[in-house]
Amino acid sequence: MPRTKDTFEAVRKMGLALPDVEESVTFGKSALKVRGKLLTCLASHKSGEPDTLVVRIDFEQRDGLLAEAPETYYLTDHYRDYPSVLVRLSRIEPGQLRDLLGASWRFVTSQKGRKTHKTVSKRPPRKSSRS
Repeated sequence: MPRTKDTFEAVRKMGLALPDVEESVTFGKSALKVRGKLLTCLASHKSGEPDTLVVRIDFEQRDGLLAEAPETYYLTDHYRDYPSVLVRLSRIEPGQLRDLLGASWRFVTSQKGRKTHKTVSKRPPRKSSRS
């Protein structure tokens, strides 16, 4: 199995070919951002499998990917309320990855993606521990 750093290298090269994409770090993991907005990163939450990429994408496209190729794309409860899909890097073909990053770029730079970025979660607010 390839090491995560080596695996992300292909993601990095493809992502940096898109306009305004820059390297970054999110939660201590390698990431790519468009004008400061997250495009993709290595999964940092414990619910993700090793060598998993988190890619921002709209909910409708995510549902299609999950139905079409569940061996490549998946979701955990942690990521369910976020406009993103989890990708098993060991299972995705280079052409699929390039297309997915392009779709993510279009989503992040769209009006819809900008609005979703500000209202990231649909979860109810946490109850205060103070009584």
